[in-house]
Amino acid sequence: MSSKSNPWPALYAVIVGFFLLLLDMSIVAVANPAIMADLHADISQAIWATSAYLLAYAVPLLITGRLGDRFGPKNVYLLGLVVFTGASLWCGASTSIDMLIAARVVQGLGAALMTPQTMAVITRTFPPDKRGAAMGLWGGAAGLAALVGPIVGGVLVDWQGWQWIFYVNVPIGILAFVLAVWLVPALETREHKFDITGMALSAIGMFLLVFGIQEGNARNWDLVIWALIVAGVAVLILFVVNQSRNTREPLVPLSLFKDRNFSLSNVAVTSMASAVNGLFVIAYFYLQQVRDLSPTKSAMVFAPMAILTGLLAPFVGKIADRLPPRMIPTIGFALFAGTLFGYTWVMTPDSSLALFVVLGAIAGIANAFVWAPLAANAIRNLSMHQAGAGSGVFLTTRQMGFTLGSAAISALLSTRIAAQGLPAGPIGETGDGTSVRDLPPELRETVLHKLSSALSQSMYLPALVLLIGLVASALFVGRPRAAEVSTAQAEKSPAGR
Repeated sequence: MSSKSNPWPALYAVIVGFFLLLLDMSIVAVANPAIMADLHADISQAIWATSAYLLAYAVPLLITGRLGDRFGPKNVYLLGLVVFTGASLWCGASTSIDMLIAARVVQGLGAALMTPQTMAVITRTFPPDKRGAAMGLWGGAAGLAALVGPIVGGVLVDWQGWQWIFYVNVPIGILAFVLAVWLVPALETREHKFDITGMALSAIGMFLLVFGIQEGNARNWDLVIWALIVAGVAVLILFVVNQSRNTREPLVPLSLFKDRNFSLSNVAVTSMASAVNGLFVIAYFYLQQVRDLSPTKSAMVFAPMAILTGLLAPFVGKIADRLPPRMIPTIGFALFAGTLFGYTWVMTPDSSLALFVVLGAIAGIANAFVWAPLAANAIRNLSMHQAGAGSGVFLTTRQMGFTLGSAAISALLSTRIAAQGLPAGPIGETGDGTSVRDLPPELRETVLHKLSSALSQSMYLPALVLLIGLVASALFVGRPRAAEVSTAQAEKSPAGR
């Protein structure tokens, strides 16, 4: 059966690889303590293993979508999958934190080649009236991967060690390659002029900004750090000016932002991605170091969250088309923000873990209400020739949310831990390398209370960031898509003329 008559098999094929690369954005969170202990890294270095992947993933997205148009989505997707799978093998074989970070950079580049091609399959093979359901599956995979990653990671870390969170990608990557070769059609290609200046400015600006935020606390926020941050912002401003003056084919057509829903979707998804990343970094340090849970047990605390997101996301994608654009995501942001504020209250050394599970279940419902509707609203009003560029921008802002969230949480965590008088080394250890669990009872309780206080205070950041997404979602405009289709059909009918 051809892709035009039934495009779903092609989407299923690319979703396998898409889910795999998204899994690697969150799977490392639960393995951070093990990585820190095995590779003798501090918290900033360990989180850089995630930030390096996210940064290498985010920076090229604006151009890799154009590469898909030029050389074919299928070809670029397969190339990215080969790079990603090979880099996963390198990650697992790493013997130092610097080696792991380097391998994660290459892995992120492979992911950047793959991701835009998954949205290209939807926009170029699905008819408009089927894209809501397709985006529901796509958005559901994105949300589910962020939640399932830590669970899978916890099982693998306990079973064989942190290296296997990367080794497991190899057989799945091979399967995804075979499925894509078999099921994904060769779509038509188009000539593109590549905005080299724009590429360089965006890459340099984002790197300087993220690196400055990530390393700020390690250098006590000295003049070098502030110079990096200011320089990053300045370069990004130059990038925007460059794009506004580019009369050929800019990397980011600024005309996209004339569409209100597109602009608001980008703000909202940046907020959501940043908050999700912050939640998991903080929560898994709390569950493992304060509550002394194993990686598997700490991941299972969030199992209801993952299950509910996976089950509800496809249905939410269909329902969202029948309701005003603002309704579903606004409810989702409100629920998610409420759960994160709730976590700040229950993150104590002796609180009930059942409350953690309940809050996670509510957060799972909230995630299902956010990811797919935001993606659908982003491209809702864009013309076909704008869809590719719009998808690239949306994906980039989402990834920058993950990246900036990781960097900001790293800086805030380090600051709050230092404020509690705890050492800057591996969380859960005293200054001389002794485990907190080996301390005398009274001293242990004091240290655990200080650690839980630092972690719970850090949770306010992602909770407050979600309020930005809530406001952005509440400002969406438009009628339910079903009503728009009915109006368009009536206008085309003889009676409607």
